[in-house]
Amino acid sequence: MGKTALLFPGQGSQQVGMGKDFFDQVPISKEIFQKANERLDFDLTSIIFNGPQEELTLTYNAQPALLTTSAAIFEALKQYEVVFDYVAGHSLGEYTALVAANVMTVEDAVYVVRKRGELMEKAVPAGEGSMAAVLGMVQEELENITKQISNEGTLVQLANLNCPGQIVISGTKEGVQRAGELAKEKGAKRVIPLEVSGPFHSELMKPAANELSKVLDEVTIQDASVPVIANVTAAPVQNKDEIKSLLIEQLYSPVRWEESVRSMIQAGVTTFIEIGAGKVLTGLVKKVDRSVKTYNIFDLSSLEAVVHDIKEV
Repeated sequence: MGKTALLFPGQGSQQVGMGKDFFDQVPISKEIFQKANERLDFDLTSIIFNGPQEELTLTYNAQPALLTTSAAIFEALKQYEVVFDYVAGHSLGEYTALVAANVMTVEDAVYVVRKRGELMEKAVPAGEGSMAAVLGMVQEELENITKQISNEGTLVQLANLNCPGQIVISGTKEGVQRAGELAKEKGAKRVIPLEVSGPFHSELMKPAANELSKVLDEVTIQDASVPVIANVTAAPVQNKDEIKSLLIEQLYSPVRWEESVRSMIQAGVTTFIEIGAGKVLTGLVKKVDRSVKTYNIFDLSSLEAVVHDIKEV
């Protein structure tokens, strides 16, 4: 019998209206949205359900909004007693994974990611940093390019190692632009600038990481009830102190997503369930290994279909 992993999406998956059917029809999910509003002391739910998209996409709104929505859907799934063996989340999504593994309460996690979003916005003034997805290039080659450009004085580095042939670079605006041009010269299929407000998962986020450490001191962090695959190491972690230090490191370190998926598959995971808006993570999983089963839960009908399918197996 294969194992199951739950996956939680990160920034970029947000959509106006996400999770509304859970709010309207599942009391335990509605509670999650209400707890988030109370802890943040403003109506986050209104931004999630009504937008506008530009406001929802702001880093400090998108992060708590995605976490709240995924956590609310997870609470609905829990009622069906679906057994899972691992949890993982992409960047911000790692915090939702920690909620699922009982490391933090949803209220504390929402508070931390709101602050995290604010710190990330503050770390680098708007317009000075950027990110881009590079398609069709080997990791080692792209890493050599980023090192060359950084050594020339404009910082750029690998930020998200998503799947074979899809790597995101991050750094100064000039560094990302120059690395992208050089990557195309050296055979990259495409370089796609990302709609983000800063150079996430790069050394430029170190000032935010120092401040994030203080924010994490304000909340209770417990040992994980199931292994969490950490972005920084692509390895399982359950110890609360290790989890905390990895969260700080995560801000300026690459998200090792492809390795994370491979380590779960090696540990016997045959089923991946993405919980929240969009289908980005299951798409990446399939690019790593087409033989595994993937599911997406983003509304009530998909929840019921997934539960039915899994219980049948």
